[in-house]
Amino acid sequence: MTRLPRTIRLDPSDRHIFAHAAEPGEWAVPGTFLFWGRAPDSLTRKEAIAFRSGFLGVESFGHSTLVTVQEARPEERAAMVEALADQLVAQLGAPSRDIARPAAEQEVSLAESLCADHGIGTLIALHRKHGEDGEIREQFRTLRPRDETAFSASHLMGHDRAFQFFEEETEDHVDLFQLRGQD
Repeated sequence: MTRLPRTIRLDPSDRHIFAHAAEPGEWAVPGTFLFWGRAPDSLTRKEAIAFRSGFLGVESFGHSTLVTVQEARPEERAAMVEALADQLVAQLGAPSRDIARPAAEQEVSLAESLCADHGIGTLIALHRKHGEDGEIREQFRTLRPRDETAFSASHLMGHDRAFQFFEEETEDHVDLFQLRGQD
């Protein structure tokens, strides 16, 4: 068994900020190769967001803000390499799967090394930027799940929401229309 990143969606924001969002639960790679040789000012707003913070989902070729470290069987890893090679042909015009396979293997190996020292369920976020020399720089941040969370929502996998809203009953009544125009 090895460890690889899977996309995760804790809220619906990925569907709005990326031109094409990855589906939750698909294997992912950093995907920085999509931006090599592209000038920062040539990116659309959504491409710039994907550049700055998007992992690449292998099946959908969409982006995800977060990935979670998960165990993968050897056959799942091999299928991930083949799926990425197919995407390199279909999406980026690689001449053949045989030519694309070494690049896909290299990208999956990078993803594997990213997860190797992290526990199952660790969330990983990515931040990319262009360095002064024009090279792309990457930073990865991790957030480990807790045994118990404040809100104990099973779909959060040990991670709490940033905000939780509660309804309260109060005797105070505020009339916003009456306040209109007052300092």
